[in-house]
Amino acid sequence: NVLRDVLKCLREKVVSFRDPLHFAYRKGVSVDDALLYLLDIIYKHLEKASSSVRLMFFDFSSAFNTIQPHILGYKLLNFKLHNSTTTWILDYLLNRPQFVRVGGKCSDLIFTNSGAPQGTVLSPFLFTLYTADYRHSLPSCHLQKFSDDTALLSLISRGDDLAYREEVNSFVGWCDANFLQLNVGKTQELVIDFRKKKQTFSPVVIKGQPVEIVETYKYLGVYLDDKLTGERIARLLLKRLSSDCFFLGS
Repeated sequence: NVLRDVLKCLREKVVSFRDPLHFAYRKGVSVDDALLYLLDIIYKHLEKASSSVRLMFFDFSSAFNTIQPHILGYKLLNFKLHNSTTTWILDYLLNRPQFVRVGGKCSDLIFTNSGAPQGTVLSPFLFTLYTADYRHSLPSCHLQKFSDDTALLSLISRGDDLAYREEVNSFVGWCDANFLQLNVGKTQELVIDFRKKKQTFSPVVIKGQPVEIVETYKYLGVYLDDKLTGERIARLLLKRLSSDCFFLGS
């Protein structure tokens, strides 16, 4: 399969340029690893006095369909990918014929020059490369990705969430510059605070629309709540504890 061969080549060539906090499509790395990494950061921070966490889950509208080939091509060249490979990928993405069939009738043929074909092995990996250049810039924030699932975590002390709001604005601006469409109505946030007297925060506003603060969010197939309870989370933490005990005993 040609696409699988191209995917294998890409993985080998761009490994040093990939976002280390993008957990998808990496050998030996799973959803559990992404969740454990996130939970570990949260728990360590919440052990400190006067601490809380804000965790935003961004939702993209048709993420793969918004890839701009000319921007992707520029990024691939920056990844030191060979010109011929970059040209092949652009040829694969540009001038793709599309039509709609309803019953026995077909619409007129049109050609599209944006996005990546759905249902192929190559498109999800191209999206990871398209988004590889955005990484959190502030030390109190943490942004991690799994395919098109993006979570921004802020480690807040004494209620100061200014850095978090700056990082959100930075990410939204980057999305605009790269033609990625955020669905603010489906973007949601958890506020995690284990103290009896919890910190209250005003909602973050994106493009004039406040982001909803919820008590539970399904992230990578696991329901996370603002108390970090639940059987799946307990199993993940037990898995991490067992791993730590193994290394201590070896």
